[in-house]
Amino acid sequence: MESTPERRVPDEPQEELLTPSEVAAMFRVNPKTVTRWARSGKISAIRTLGGHRRFRKSEITRILAEGGEPPPH
Repeated sequence: MESTPERRVPDEPQEELLTPSEVAAMFRVNPKTVTRWARSGKISAIRTLGGHRRFRKSEITRILAEGGEPPPH
């Protein structure tokens, strides 16, 4: 029986994620405000296996470049 070579998908570069505290420091707001923005849909959050929110650095820097506050949802 001939073995087939294993096919590997190249690893996608992982996007840098930020904690609510890091995002809050960038916007100069309280971390609870960042959590409220995520709950209301103003910014997207990724949940860790432990249930903690993380935010894509690319999205946060884009929002800051566009005016500094997430748009109303």
